[in-house]
Amino acid sequence: MKLLSSETELIGKWVERGGQICRDEVCERIELLIANHLKEIAMSEQWGAWETLFQDPDDGRYWERTYPQGELQGGGPPQLRYLPFGEACEKYGIDLSNSPS
Repeated sequence: MKLLSSETELIGKWVERGGQICRDEVCERIELLIANHLKEIAMSEQWGAWETLFQDPDDGRYWERTYPQGELQGGGPPQLRYLPFGEACEKYGIDLSNSPS
């Protein structure tokens, strides 16, 4: 399971199944990508683990996992979005100039 070159954003949702709130397929995919494919680069010092930068080893693109509904229990469902190189450097305060892009 990999990210397609045409993808720029994956937005997870919580859905009701059998009377319980569960993660949808997009949430599951985000977790699988993070566990098995993407390389963790940095966490935002301002937000701790709530905002994390990853890199796709296949194409060098940077991806940020956030929790846009942070007011929900456990931070809510995750979102994974493409983050342009310059924005990744600026936001995470790191020098990525030697990284492939």
